[in-house]
Amino acid sequence: DPHTLFPGTAMAAPIPGYETTVEIKKVGDGPKIEKGDKATVHATGVIKETGKKFWSTHDPGQQPFTYQAGVGQVITGWDQGCLGMKVGEHRELVIPAKEGYGQAGFPGWGIPPGGTLVFTLECLSVAK
Repeated sequence: DPHTLFPGTAMAAPIPGYETTVEIKKVGDGPKIEKGDKATVHATGVIKETGKKFWSTHDPGQQPFTYQAGVGQVITGWDQGCLGMKVGEHRELVIPAKEGYGQAGFPGWGIPPGGTLVFTLECLSVAK
């Protein structure tokens, strides 16, 4: 894993066994997200093909997002792509449709069928 050898390198690497790629934008130094943890993150999602933002916890009226990691509560690319992320870390995930919303897309959010998702995430807290 290039991020282990060279933390902070601007190099997107695929998650072993998946097509989603992870790029660490800012290294964190807190506890890391492990399967079963309750993680709270700031997230902004953009459709790669159109550049259109479909969701951001930074927008007015939105709050950081909390979920249980590694158990399928969120789309596969996000679920796998956030494992190992440390509190304070910023990362970018590029999630292909098959690890996102698939061929159906998510019309309610304007995500087209087969849409590739780009999430920028900041890990705020991890509860074991």
